[in-house]
Formats: sequence, structure tokens, C-alpha cells
Amino acid sequence: MRKTYMAMVAFLMTVVAFSQGTITGTVVDGELGGPLPGASIVVQGTTNGTSSDFDGNFSIDVSSNSGTLAISYIGFVTQNVSFTSADNIGSIALQPDAQELEGVVVTGIMDIAKDRETPVAVSTITASTIQEKLGSQEFPELLRSTPSVYVTKSGGGFGDGRVNVRGFDSPNIAIMINGIPVNDMENGRVFWSNWAGLSDVTTAMQVQRGLGSSKLAISSVGGTINIITKSTEQTEGGAITLGAGNDGYLKTNVAYNTGKMDNGWAASVLLGRTSGDGYVNGTEFQGYNYFIGLGYEPSEKHNFQFILTGAPQVHNQRTTSFFNVAPLEDYIEHGTKYNFNDGTLDGEEFGWRRNFYHKPITSLNWDWNMGEKTTLSTALYASFGRGGGTGDIGVGPSFGFASSSRYRNPENGQVDYDLISDFNAGNPVTFYDGRDYQLTAGDNGDYITNSFGTGLARRASMNSHNWFGLISNLHTDVNDSFSYDLGVDLRTYKGIHYRRMDNLLGADGYFDDDDINNPTHVIRPSDQVESDFSSIVNVFKSIDNEEKIDYYNDGLVRWLGAFGQLEYKNEVVSMFMQGGISQQGFKRIDYFNYLDSDPAQETDYENILGGNIKGGLNINFNEANNVFVNGGFYSKQPNFDAIYLNFQNDLNPDHENEKIFGLEAGYGLNLGDFRTKVNVYRTSWKDRFVRISYEADGGIDAIAQISGVEQIHKGVEIEADYRASDIVQLRGMISVGDWEYAGTASGPGFDDEQNLIENKELFLDGVKVGDAAQITSYLELIVRPCEGLKLSTSVFTASDLYAAINPEDFDTPDHLGSLRLPTYNLFDAGAYYRFSLANENAISLAVNVNNLFDTEYIAESLTNTHGSTSGPNAYNGIDTSNKAFFGFGRTWNVSLRYNF
Repeated sequence: MRKTYMAMVAFLMTVVAFSQGTITGTVVDGELGGPLPGASIVVQGTTNGTSSDFDGNFSIDVSSNSGTLAISYIGFVTQNVSFTSADNIGSIALQPDAQELEGVVVTGIMDIAKDRETPVAVSTITASTIQEKLGSQEFPELLRSTPSVYVTKSGGGFGDGRVNVRGFDSPNIAIMINGIPVNDMENGRVFWSNWAGLSDVTTAMQVQRGLGSSKLAISSVGGTINIITKSTEQTEGGAITLGAGNDGYLKTNVAYNTGKMDNGWAASVLLGRTSGDGYVNGTEFQGYNYFIGLGYEPSEKHNFQFILTGAPQVHNQRTTSFFNVAPLEDYIEHGTKYNFNDGTLDGEEFGWRRNFYHKPITSLNWDWNMGEKTTLSTALYASFGRGGGTGDIGVGPSFGFASSSRYRNPENGQVDYDLISDFNAGNPVTFYDGRDYQLTAGDNGDYITNSFGTGLARRASMNSHNWFGLISNLHTDVNDSFSYDLGVDLRTYKGIHYRRMDNLLGADGYFDDDDINNPTHVIRPSDQVESDFSSIVNVFKSIDNEEKIDYYNDGLVRWLGAFGQLEYKNEVVSMFMQGGISQQGFKRIDYFNYLDSDPAQETDYENILGGNIKGGLNINFNEANNVFVNGGFYSKQPNFDAIYLNFQNDLNPDHENEKIFGLEAGYGLNLGDFRTKVNVYRTSWKDRFVRISYEADGGIDAIAQISGVEQIHKGVEIEADYRASDIVQLRGMISVGDWEYAGTASGPGFDDEQNLIENKELFLDGVKVGDAAQITSYLELIVRPCEGLKLSTSVFTASDLYAAINPEDFDTPDHLGSLRLPTYNLFDAGAYYRFSLANENAISLAVNVNNLFDTEYIAESLTNTHGSTSGPNAYNGIDTSNKAFFGFGRTWNVSLRYNF
């Protein structure tokens, strides 16, 4: 009996011992070779899971002597690994997958969608794709392979590209970095030139189309782009990257990571420089970027991450402003690289338009594991933006605006800035209209220009800001299936807007009477501030001593937000219900239009409530098939310009929230080697406020502030990935949209100095939404002929592309509708090779050619002139008087990276 008892005890002890057995391993990037921190490891068929550490290592307790681990990470293909005993299963290499996101990020404020779980339409660009394909392209251009995304370089200057999702532009796409919103708090805009170095520190970029999964009450009308940067959770090592491309493009980067040290600290640093002449004439650029990350993990309960990143840059522009865009006929005469603003001054490249900006962002993230079921994630962040853009100011002789042909050499179309400078200096000159001109001296013999008389100068419009915020999210797992989140989103923002003199162009001064407190103000050469790096490097520099012209005002915004989410999930069903509320307070201080003694100079805060509610359901019928649906309603506060009208402190008594209602459904099929996703959507948007540049009667540069715009966007999206073998892979997508305006809208029009000139009424019912192709497709062939080598070729097609809405084209009911631009196809090709050295270091080489066949195409148009469709006044069926941009021709880039 005793032997039997002892045998039973021994058996039970063995069972108990094995129930506490541990599987260990390491998760690595299958292409780049580095560790994948934060990878998800789950015992299949259970809710038992863990995450990999800084070095990709993991350990997980198992209660069975055999089973399967499902291992996943952001933008990588999930791998199922079998085990038959408690042991180390070695290194698991995950392969990148730009079409799918299966994984988690161990940062509580990042709302990262997970495939077959989060019921939203989602696509992901991984770090390996960025290294292989970005080269000299703009960061958003990598999204061209994503359904319903349209990307263009716009004016063609460094960082001037823009992106539309489902027909909505950047103010209505939530752009987030590590879960932190970066859309401007006054107008929602995002300028990619401010983030020129972001691609160098990005580990993944996820696009959630539609309302998305973010818990914040943000403006994700078209979608959400969440950019996830590198962290300090890296192994020791670094990388040196050298890049070169067409038109003098040069790029250098140096990065180093300490890895996690014995004291729990880790640090990462990256420094880089980019420069070039620019593809478009007269768009020389130079930029720097930096990244500093510090991580500290004092215990398993606490993790701190500090990040500081920025990219100061200066670049000349062809401009995206309506007023300085050339008609097609000028491009036909001078070439598609023609720059309407380009010229020389004293033998140096010079143009009306230059952008200069520095927008560092810093954040401190704290993840606190409060217990087995509760985690508190908090991010405290700040951003300081300094800089702006230059342009012309003044009127030439006989009311010759800067756009006048009298200043341009007809042989090359360039602006003769030396001739303008001679005129401003009082010298007699003969402009290109064949007439003689001379500026009249003032009473004291000085040659003074001004905005309403004679003379031209280059001014700088400054748009700086100070922005502070805090996001905190409390996550609680009630049980294995049910969880909830509660959080706050707090922000405060101050926008600083004024103009200063950049270059008097030979004049002795510039007279400005726009400041009611100083109506006889004269700017002298000593008051000029050059728009270069010296003016933006120090973001804490005081502006009190800068001489301001034209306008000077501050826009203040306060944001008080709260959110909550309920989530339920098991192996078959996942669902969520989310709600958010925000109060935005808007305040304006105007230093020029009101006396300093006038209380009206500073308004009170106008507080407006808004919010959203949305939910979704995903059902996994089996390992191959899933469906999802989601829907939501947004009550979105209007932008700052819709609150205070006429560029003054005039409160809009009729402001109202914009209303967005979205519905979406999707189907996913995963057969292993073949996967596809199909989505259908409908979004309605009412009471929208838009600000549009146009040319008023008499050639006046004008801006209309239009209220009451309504849009309806609907469409179908299909994307697929087929791995025919270990060597050949095909990926592709097609999206078909139907985006239209509805009804009539109206609003005031102002000249360039913010004076009211007219009221504009737009008849938009049934007009096609422009600025983005409504039908796009992408097909890519990838071949891996041997280990380390990857070849690819792709074709992108854009059709049903319409011109942007121009108020002058739709101010009568009998207009001809939106101008449809020609369909175009772009072929790209690339090669990527990576090989390891004897010391386990690695070298990678990437070569890319974009627009392989040098296709000539119109990427966008700012006007809707139907006019001539054939003959000498037409180009490919488009009237040549339309103000438009040609896309880039053939470009190339090569990059070499050494990992150590």
C-alpha cells in the first residue's frame, strides 16, 4: 500500500513539475536579423501568453507536454511553432508582411489594430519596407500600395508631399506618432517637411482607414496614420547609412544603441543629414534629423521611455499656393520641372517661396503594471514649432503683382530678381513688358516700398507654436475575455502668427500701416530676418524684438478630453464599444487690429463640446475566414478659422459642429499562401468648414472661408497577397470610390491682407470630390532568387482623378462640374541585397528606380477650366490654362547600410 501511495505521489509531483515547465526562445526579424521586442507569444487554444523582452527573448509557462505557440509581431507574418517538451526552442525568424498586422505593442496609449481581432480596415508598412523602398521618396509615398490612399508630391519641394485617405485630406486624417496626435490644433494640417527625418526612426506605419480604433476623440474622418518609432529597447549595436540619388540627393545617418544595461537603463541616438538640388528647378533643400531615446526599467512593474526627435529643414519651393502655380501652358513651354518662382539674385538661387521649420517633439511614457489585471499607461509630451514660409509682398509698377510676366525672362520663364532689386533701389529699369520704370524717392531721399503702392519684397509668414499634452489610459482585464479602458486626453496649444521682412530686395525700407498701434512703421534693412537655419535652431528664442508686419495674432486652444472603451474577445468573437468626449476652448489675441488699450484685443475662450461613439464586431468563422463590421458617429468641433471670422476677433454666432457618420464591413480570407481582404464603406460628412485659395476679380489673391459643405464618400477596397513559392510573391490592391459633394455652401472671401472683398456661394450638389484619385490599383511582383536578394517591380494606376474645388469655377449653378484629369500608370523597380559578415555584422544595399518609363502625367490641378480639349490649347484633353502640377518623371536612389 505504501509503495502504491509513493508511486502516486511521485506521479503527481511529475505532473505538477511539468505544469510549471517553461518554454524559452528568441524572436528576430527574418530579413534584418535584429530582435523583435514586444512580440506576442500565445499558447494556441488558450489565453496563456507573454511578450518578448528588449532582446527578443521570452519565456512562457506551459501546462501540457506538447502544443503550439503562435508568435506574432507588428507587420510580420504570424508563425506557429510546435513544442514537445519544456525547453529552449531557439530563434524564431518572422518574415515582414506589409499587408497584415498581427501583434501587439507594449505601450498602452498606442491603439494598434490586430488582424482578425480589431474590426477595422488596416494596412501596415514595416521597417524593412522603409529600408528597401523609401530612398529619396517622401515618407507618405510608401502608402501608395494601400487601398484608397492617394499621395502626390504637390509642388515638388522637399517634404511638400500630401496624402489623402478615402478622399479626405490631412486635416481630416488623424496623424499620430507613438499614439500622440500631431495634427495642428488650429487647422488640423500636417506638413511632412516638419517630419523629414521620421522615416529613419520608424519601425512601422499603420494606416487604419475609416473611423479606426483610436480611443481618442480625434479627427479620423478618412482614417488614422499611426507612426511607431524605434524605442530604446534595443540590443547593443548601431548602423551607418549612406544614400544618393538624382539631382544631387545625398543622405547620411549614424545610429547607436547601448542596449539594456545592468542598471536597467538603455539609450539610443540617431543623427542624420539630407540635402540636394531638388527634382524641380529651384528647390534646393537641406535638412537634419536627430533622435534621442532613453529607457529605464527599474522593475517588472515600471517602464519609462523618454524620446526627443526633430528635423530642422530649409527648402525652396515651387509652392502649393494657388496664386503661384503656373498654368500647363508654361510647363509645356519650359518643361515639367519649371518653377514659377525660380530665379537668381546676385548670382545665387532665389525664389519667392521658401519653407523653413523646426518642430521637435519630446515625450515621456510611463507604463505601470499595477497588478495582474490592471495597467496604467501615461504619456506626457511637448512640441515647439518655429518657422514659416516666405512669399512676395507689395505691388510692382502699374499694379504689377509678383506673378506678372513683366518680371520674367521670356527665354527661360525665370523671375529676374536682380531687375526687381534695381527698381527698388531707385534705378531706372526696363522690365520685360518693354516699358521703362523708376521708383520715386521719398521726402528724405529713401526708396521705400509698401504693400499698396509700388515695389516688391520677400516676407516671411511665421506660424510657430507651443504645445503641451498628457494622455493617460487605465486598462483593466476583468477576466480572460472582458476588459475595459478609461482615460483622459489633455492638451494646451498656443499658435503664434505674424509676418516679418525677409528680404527688402534693394529697397531702403518697407512702409507698413497694418498695426493700429504703430501706423507709420518703417522696416529698415537692419530689421530683416533671413529665413535660414539660424532662425529656427533655437525653438526657445524670444520673438519680442522681431519687427512684425501685416498681421500679428495668437490662437489659443484648450482641449479637455475623456474616453472609455469596453472590449470582449475570445477565439471566435471580438467586439468593442468606445466613446469619447472633448471640450475645445478657442481664444484669439489680435495685436494689430485692436488698440493695446482695447479689451476687445483679447477674446474669452469659446468652449465647444464634441465627441464620438463607435463600435465594431469581428467574427472568426475558422482559421481561414473572418468578417467584421463597424460604425460610428463623430460630432467634430470646427477649426479655429470657423470660430473667429474675418481674420479678426469676430466670433461666429452660427458656428456648429461638423457631423460625421461612418459604416464599414469587411471580409478576410487567409489560406496561408494566399490571403485577401475586401472592405466596403460609406461616410457622410455634414456642416463642414473649408478654407480655399482662389484668384478673385482683378487678379487679386484671395481666400474663401466656406461653411455648410456636405460630402458623401463610399467605395469598395480589395487587397491580396499570394506567395506562389519561397521565390515568387504577388501583392496587389484595387479601390473604387464614389465621392461627391451635396448641396450649396457659402462664405466670405478675403484678399491677401485679410480684407473682406466679397461673399462666395458655391453650387456643389453632385460635384465630384477632387484632389485624390477615386480609383487606384497597385500590383507588385517580388522575387527572391537567392538568400539575401530581393527583386521587385510594381505598377500603380490612378484614374477618376478630379481637380480641386476652386470657388471661381462653382459660383454659378450652370457650371460644368469637376474637371477629370487623365488616367496614368507608374512603374517602379527595385533591388535589395543583404549579406552577413564574418563578425555577425551585416551590409545591405538598396537600389530603386521610380517612374521607370519616365511617364509624363498630371498629378493634380487647382482649377476646373474645361475649355479646349484638343488643339494647341490642350494637353492630353485638358485646357492648358488650368493651374496644375505635373508629377515627377524618372528618379533613382541607392542606399548602403552597415549594421554593427
